[in-house]
Amino acid sequence: MNVSTHTDSARNTPPIQEKYPETDLLQHPLRARAWLAVTRWILIPDHVRVVGNGSRAAIISDRRITGLSADMIAELVAEVGPLWHERHQARLESRPRKRAVGAGAKHRLVFIDRLLATLVHLRHGATHDVLACWFGVDRSTITRAIGEVRPLLATRGCTIAAGIRLRTLAEVIDHLGASGQTGIIDGTEIRVRRPAVGRKDREKFVSGKNKQNAVKAMVLTDAGGRLLFCSPAQPASCADITHARQLGLVKHLADGPAVEILADAGYQGLGAQTGGRVVTPPHRKFKKNPPEWYEEIYERQRKAHSSRRIRVEHGIAHLKNWRALARHHGRREHLSDTVQAIAGLLSHQQTATRGARQPQ
Repeated sequence: MNVSTHTDSARNTPPIQEKYPETDLLQHPLRARAWLAVTRWILIPDHVRVVGNGSRAAIISDRRITGLSADMIAELVAEVGPLWHERHQARLESRPRKRAVGAGAKHRLVFIDRLLATLVHLRHGATHDVLACWFGVDRSTITRAIGEVRPLLATRGCTIAAGIRLRTLAEVIDHLGASGQTGIIDGTEIRVRRPAVGRKDREKFVSGKNKQNAVKAMVLTDAGGRLLFCSPAQPASCADITHARQLGLVKHLADGPAVEILADAGYQGLGAQTGGRVVTPPHRKFKKNPPEWYEEIYERQRKAHSSRRIRVEHGIAHLKNWRALARHHGRREHLSDTVQAIAGLLSHQQTATRGARQPQ
């Protein structure tokens, strides 16, 4: 075992030896946080020291790389690490051929590096080839690592407070009803690759709005723009109101507490089905040659409604800042996990940032 000395500025700093193995770090959040606090000197076994310690420290310490703070990355290591380890052990135990404990090839890419590679991929849309060069492994290793970590991040849900998360639309409606807040919904489209020629249902991904191949997700925020829910992706040919019905929004509002939901004109018709709980812009009564007095009233009502629901657009813009959602170049079947993983990470970071800004 060797101590890495990649940075010149760290040569005069005494080395800090990490005496806990990775499996021990996953079970002790405080030890994981202490490990992440080391910025220059980390002692790692030779068979897993693929990424330079300086590169790993740079990824963790600079929020621009992952979009997350070092404290939140420490929480992810402590939370997602055991889940990944359990799945890995279950996969090994399910094999008909058993190996002795400790036998077999060792991971060249430890879990912390797998998590960092996934975060960089989601935040900047970096290709697997680029990440493979950066982390010093084969491209297939990066692909497998992202495929293992991304579903675990997608199941975390949206964080609204420390230890409180919303994972389903029903939980969001109950939260809005209990807190007396107003919800805002809107659909967002993410461009994807065009399906191959001759593939069944090839045209269902063509958006009726922008005439491009895309998928659609429904986003729900509170009146302040805090992200509360992001649905799985659907082909873009599905209308916004149809997508909301398929997600069970009408049933949840009818059976749940009294909640006001603001929506745009794409959801007109849900108000009648939910007893007025979904509020949409006013209908235009005069199609041609409207009176001046009516046009003035209509524009005033429309702008008042638009100013109330603008916060959901801000929430969607924060989602699209993660380059994996600006335009998706990967497999379409992975996009639902990608959207929900980013929504969970973003809401968690927003909650942590707001908590830090509040006076003690």
